[in-house]
Amino acid sequence: MRSRTSVFVGNLVFMALCMAAFPFFLVLGAAAWHDGEEWGWLVAVIGGVCTATIPVMAATATRQEFPGITRRDAVKGGRPSYGDDTFVMWAPRSQPGPVGAQLVRADVLEASLVRYSPDGEATFTTYCGNYAPAEFMPEIRLRLRVHAAEESEGAAGHGEFEVTGEWRVPPLCLSAITAGRLVVLVDPAGPAGPEGPGRVTVLWPRSTLLAGTRTCRVIDLEGRPAEVTRYLGRQLAQMRISRAVGGVEMVGDTIDLRLLEAGTAARYGALADRFRDCPEDRAPVTEPGEEARLLVDELPGEEAGFGTAGRRWSRHGGHLARGRFLEMRGRTTFQVHGPVLDTVLRIRPTDGTPPFDAARRLTVPMDYLAVLHHTKEVVLCVSPDGRSYAVDWQRTGLLAGLATAKVIGRDGREFSLPARSEALWPLMNLLASHGLSNPAPVLDLRRRRMGEVAEAVMEVVRDRGLEPTDHRA
Repeated sequence: MRSRTSVFVGNLVFMALCMAAFPFFLVLGAAAWHDGEEWGWLVAVIGGVCTATIPVMAATATRQEFPGITRRDAVKGGRPSYGDDTFVMWAPRSQPGPVGAQLVRADVLEASLVRYSPDGEATFTTYCGNYAPAEFMPEIRLRLRVHAAEESEGAAGHGEFEVTGEWRVPPLCLSAITAGRLVVLVDPAGPAGPEGPGRVTVLWPRSTLLAGTRTCRVIDLEGRPAEVTRYLGRQLAQMRISRAVGGVEMVGDTIDLRLLEAGTAARYGALADRFRDCPEDRAPVTEPGEEARLLVDELPGEEAGFGTAGRRWSRHGGHLARGRFLEMRGRTTFQVHGPVLDTVLRIRPTDGTPPFDAARRLTVPMDYLAVLHHTKEVVLCVSPDGRSYAVDWQRTGLLAGLATAKVIGRDGREFSLPARSEALWPLMNLLASHGLSNPAPVLDLRRRRMGEVAEAVMEVVRDRGLEPTDHRA
């Protein structure tokens, strides 16, 4: 397991090699000034200033590459307090779409990655303004079943139909594909005239709402909150009202009718009354057929596994903890395997102290973003002194179900763990407490170094009622 110190030393050596000319200018200028050359002091100053930036640049690169979280990153006053079941996503805005287009639901039947090949070779690529570069958005081929509008707002609607096409998908919105529910605009005038459906435009941020990735609540005029997450009929109706009036602002994950214009608030209130009189069933977390839409094996990210652990780190009190994302906000900085996001993370220390919220800029892998509707949980490696936390994406990926975990007993029997199994967390802690590394998702107890934990691992497997998938002795 890499430490922050080792990462800093590596970056310091790299920066020193890249900027080796500046220490030479410092020595050359100082020597020339000592010999009475008037230009020597200028060269020495330039060389000294540039030399002094080497450790600063190394520290900056280390903070980006090894984003440790401490109590100093705790969220300060002035930000909203979120509940444990809240997730707020500030996603890029969608294009308004053609005038008169119908806002409807579309189910994702199949999805496959067409291409993702960013041109930049730098570790971090930053763009100015609010520019969303296409090369950092994977291009995905989708087969959609587009539903007819339940409420056409006076426009002529089209029946259900299927369409196949390729779309650039913002990384923050990948989970909407896995969940299988999108919000689309259908142009009323198709190639064959008004009788056929026209171009289909996907509204990605609204799709994450319909998918349930982003939580949504509504506070009525009397101040009563109502949960709207994964109530598809009500959400689509709300989106149509919002589009008709030019947009409705969400405060965090909440729409407060007391802050809206009177006419808009009245329409929202009437909608709430309608669904209160005729309740709808809550949609599942994901639609059937997820295996045909799951892109985690094609998207970039760290390989999921039981993780690495150093003996020294373990002996001195290093351990694992869990956290949960409460907020993600898109930026204009990207890495090849994921966007750099401003996040708020609720950390649950294991020493009995209360959970705290930390605001930290993190690179979030795309394969994890693709299952964000399933889980917002992360695994954190805690420093031996308990003061610093670092997100462990290997263990987080396995806990999120990015790979199928498997345990092979000493007798050769294989036990497959279901995605997001409760057995994963105790197994990870068991290995970490003994300083045992197992970066793969397969835990083979026949290896000699696993002897000290083999019986404890099998006890966890038996306690969870897991049956062997391979009965060979």
